[in-house]
Amino acid sequence: MSSMMQPQIILLKEGTDTSQGKAQLLSNINAVTAVGDVVRTTLGPRGMDKLIHDDKGSVTISNDGATIMKLLDIVHPAAKILVDIAKSQDSEVGDGTTTVVLLAAEFLKEAKPYVEDGVHSQNLIRSYRTASTLAIEKVKELAVSIEGKSVEEKKGLLAKCAATTLSSKLIGGEKEFFATMVVDAVMAIGNDDRLNLIGIKKVPGGNMRDSFLVDGVAFKKTFSYAGFEQQPKKFLNPKILLLNIELELKSEKENAEIRLSDPSQYQSIVDAEWNIIYDKLDKCVESGAKVVLSRLAIGDLATQYFADRDIFCAGRVAEEDLNRVAAAAGGTIQTSVNNIISEVLGTCEIFEEKQVGGERFNIFSGCPSGRTATIVLRGGADQFIEEAERSLHDAIMIVRRAVKNSTVVPGGGAIDMEVSKYLRQHSRTIAGKSQLFINSYAKALEVIPRQLCDNAGFDATDVLNKLRQKHAMQSGEGASYGVDINTGGIADSFANFVWEPAVVKINAINAATEAACLILSVDETVKNPKSESAQGDAAAGAMGRGRGGGGRGRGMRRR
Repeated sequence: MSSMMQPQIILLKEGTDTSQGKAQLLSNINAVTAVGDVVRTTLGPRGMDKLIHDDKGSVTISNDGATIMKLLDIVHPAAKILVDIAKSQDSEVGDGTTTVVLLAAEFLKEAKPYVEDGVHSQNLIRSYRTASTLAIEKVKELAVSIEGKSVEEKKGLLAKCAATTLSSKLIGGEKEFFATMVVDAVMAIGNDDRLNLIGIKKVPGGNMRDSFLVDGVAFKKTFSYAGFEQQPKKFLNPKILLLNIELELKSEKENAEIRLSDPSQYQSIVDAEWNIIYDKLDKCVESGAKVVLSRLAIGDLATQYFADRDIFCAGRVAEEDLNRVAAAAGGTIQTSVNNIISEVLGTCEIFEEKQVGGERFNIFSGCPSGRTATIVLRGGADQFIEEAERSLHDAIMIVRRAVKNSTVVPGGGAIDMEVSKYLRQHSRTIAGKSQLFINSYAKALEVIPRQLCDNAGFDATDVLNKLRQKHAMQSGEGASYGVDINTGGIADSFANFVWEPAVVKINAINAATEAACLILSVDETVKNPKSESAQGDAAAGAMGRGRGGGGRGRGMRRR
């Protein structure tokens, strides 16, 4: 009786929403599965695109998993984890973002019946982690190295990796054309890790095949003053001066006060201003530079001055472009025109201004250090060019990874089927519940070939049965067989050059398993009322006062 009279202990603020236990875990799994279903159809060469229209009215058409996840604006706390793993896969490897979301959703889907049957989630997590370690070891074992080949052979192999990535993108129809371009661009920057050394410039108009690679730097013509058209637009082996100063006629600051006793002194002050700018311009000319670039404005006086002396100048050049010119031409950006020595000047074989579509481009080619490249993209619609840029970013990342970790695995779901078969066999050797969980993990890996078939309109059951039969062969000759998108059957992915760097698969399995284990380990969600909207907060406050009788707390009787 006394226990019934006990007041209720209040730990959390009025209006706090808590949900816990099995129902909470199942709700999280359902949310993740729903997110997986959104990107499911974008997987593979026959994947569909998503059109995302935001509140600002901008339209994005993409089938890049990471881009879609970023733009979806997911509010469910557990489903946000999938956004994070897609972003991490994108920044670490560049490709495989849809794969990683799909795998995580499938791992949880397979775990759901066990959770409903009352299996403790820690048992599932332990088995999933074991399965993940075994799967990654197997991928490393099956990977083939492309090291030790000649430069030409290596370029060909890297182009095949790039083509595999591009085949699932909007520009898949021209994958060979772009794959060669991407490999050349990555080879141009050598071992440098900075992605911004490869510039991608977009020019609407023309068709995809009008896109070209500049072995050097290209950027759009900047804002120019009168006198610009009189400047020469082409130089051979010019010296390049890079500045970070304004070359404009600056009047004295507004709040400056100068007292004159003699009107003739006023002229000397005006002359001083002109002398300062002329002094700067003379020093630029004396340096011997034929091309002057500045991050800040180059005014009309300076433009005309340089034009009279057959010097090309461009002001307000974007910092990123200026840094790339510095890296390629071997110059150093100067913050003063005093003491300009020949060591700080850059050079290139050819500088020219060229018309590309409706834009004019300044192009520096044949740079001595050659550690940079620029891809100029052409295409009809703006959205199309935007998507082409995202596709090339993925391909560039993939080629960079393949150059660094030179091992590749067969694509087209072949590696997933082989790892799945290995895990099924391994699970037979384990006694206890773990056997079921590892078997489910193996089954989840089959989602990749199954989805490839579904997206291409093939009978997934039929193709998967053929694949299982091929991979079950004792000789191991079927290990590299995957889905053949062209015929609707199966084919040797390795022989068809459907390759992807091993690091993509390893990272995807790792990240997806981590995400699945993280969601399985959450058994309670506490929602703080403060994080709700102000309106909800006010309502909760009113409710609390009403319940607690003047805010004294529930269950406390007034004496």
